[in-house]
Amino acid sequence: MKIIAVLNAVLTIGFAAAFSPAQPGRPSSSTVLSLAVGETAPDFSLQDQNGKIFKRSAVKKPLVVYFYPADATPGCTVQAKTFNEEINEIRKKFGADVVGISGQDVLSKQKFAKDLGLTFSILADEGDSVRKSFKVPKAAFGLLPGRVTYVLDKAGKCISVYDNLGDAKSHIDQAKKALTLVKGK
Repeated sequence: MKIIAVLNAVLTIGFAAAFSPAQPGRPSSSTVLSLAVGETAPDFSLQDQNGKIFKRSAVKKPLVVYFYPADATPGCTVQAKTFNEEINEIRKKFGADVVGISGQDVLSKQKFAKDLGLTFSILADEGDSVRKSFKVPKAAFGLLPGRVTYVLDKAGKCISVYDNLGDAKSHIDQAKKALTLVKGK
């Protein structure tokens, strides 16, 4: 009985952390990721919230690809809003674009994008095939999808990987730092 109570507490804390709002100052988690800096990102084609097909290899500019656990959850909402607030600067200053990816369907993406007024693509990865091809690690003891941001150069080569489930807002600053490096080349 005591083991069940401890397991319940651990799962509750892990679940709460995964869907909680960003917490400043929280350290990044480090995980072994398959897609490493210097490797070319897998190609993929997914439908966005507007029904358009997005193909990674068709993008010939730097690209921020961020994986998030689920539409309309607190942390994911913070992350999407913050990317949306910065999207014009990302496009103008860095000549880059942003896509968010999670496992919900296109209807969920449409509602999430409409509710937040998103002006960048969020992609429906039903079945998590793209998440698996990037080998995005699971969070909360393997129970939840992870939150990882990859920054790719214009050739699709990974220049940055940032993995931090609990601090959703920090992904935007980390992406902009990486884009600064690309711009300097």
